[in-house]
Amino acid sequence: MAHHKSALKRIRSNESKRLRNKYYLKTTRTFIKKLKKSEDKAEAEELYKKVSSMLDKLAKKNIIHKNNAANKKAKLHKVMAAVQ
Repeated sequence: MAHHKSALKRIRSNESKRLRNKYYLKTTRTFIKKLKKSEDKAEAEELYKKVSSMLDKLAKKNIIHKNNAANKKAKLHKVMAAVQ
């Protein structure tokens, strides 16, 4: 158990940040799944733009590593390009 007021505050703020990060990551994963399942070329391109932006924001906020974001974007670009 924490003994200082600041430590208790840190525990509370870490929990709220953890939940927020979890929400952002889960939302991005949902859009990635939608992109992988999309059949329409125009829809896939729109979803790719949105997912790419989301991944960049996650990397900027240090929720995921920047190389992880770049790797996911490259793989999703191949998926998007393969849609007929």
